[in-house]
This record gives sequence, structure tokens and C-alpha cells, in this order.
Amino acid sequence: MENKLANPAPLGLMGFGMTTVLLNIHNAGFFPLGSMILAMGIFYGGLAQIIAGIMEYKKGNTFGETAFCSYGLFWLTLVALIVMPNMGIGVNSAPTGFVGWYFFMWGLFTFAMWFGTWGKNRALQFVFFSLTVLFWLLAIRDWTGSELIGTIAGFEGIICGLSAIYLAMAEVLQENFGKWVLPIGLIKK
Repeated sequence: MENKLANPAPLGLMGFGMTTVLLNIHNAGFFPLGSMILAMGIFYGGLAQIIAGIMEYKKGNTFGETAFCSYGLFWLTLVALIVMPNMGIGVNSAPTGFVGWYFFMWGLFTFAMWFGTWGKNRALQFVFFSLTVLFWLLAIRDWTGSELIGTIAGFEGIICGLSAIYLAMAEVLQENFGKWVLPIGLIKK
């Protein structure tokens, strides 16, 4: 009897994509940061991606496990960085711009993971490359205090998040119809 597991990647990509779009609508200056974005960060960006990562582990996909668990934990740490000081826990006494190093390190991790997308498909390569750019723009914003760079990062982050949503839907439709309905730039091996 064959044990066929579902593809967890669309769940992880949607959790990442939708949460990224919503946070970056804020970063672009359209709405203030609110509980809706924080809740998405905890549950869909955080918990759903960790679940997808554990499912990728079970399938033997080291790349998927590392990516989804790491980015799920990114969302949880980001929400904690925002919420904990407001709760009097770990009051933020870091020097101005120090959070920029947090984003820089996530950009460095993402840049390294981008190399792992080579040989997969162009859509996945775009998600990781645009996420690298997003993290480094956020780092520059925090180092310089530039509102303009923060706004640019917001628009770039919306594009990054939408690309993850697109890839998630492409994979769902491919599995549903047995063929690629939405092109993802397959790479011939």
C-alpha cells in the first residue's frame, strides 16, 4: 500500500505570502501595524509554516523543512520583538538600528537558501531572491532611519509575498488538474 503524503509547500507558501503582503502593506505606509498583522504572523506566517516544514521533513525534503520551519520561526520572533516590549518583557533597549542586523542576518540566510533554489523553478528562485532584497532593504531602513527606503521595502515586499501566493496556487492547481495551469518557469534537467 502506497503512503502518499500531500504536498505541504502550498500551505507554507500561502502562510508566508499572505502574511508578507499584509505586513508590507503596512511597511508601504497604507495602514498602521495592528493585531490583524500580528495574529497572521503568529498563526499563518508562523505556525502554518512550521507545520509545513515538519511535513516536508517527513517527506525527506531538507530544503523545504529548513525554509518553512525557519521562516515560521522568523514570524514568531518578529511578532515577539514587536509585542514583548509592550508587555514589559525584555524591554527594547537596543541601540537605534540594531534591529537592522536582525534583518541583515535573515537576508544572509535567505541569500544562502536562494542557491538551493537553483535547478528547481524560476518562480521559487524569484521568491527567495526578492525576499533577500526585502530583508536587506529593511536592514538599510533600520540602519539609516530612512522612511523612503522603508516605503520601497514595503512595495517590494508586496511583490515578494504575491509571488509566493502565485507559486502556492500554481502547485495546488497542478496537483488538482494533473498539469501546470500557471507557468512557474520549470527548469529542464
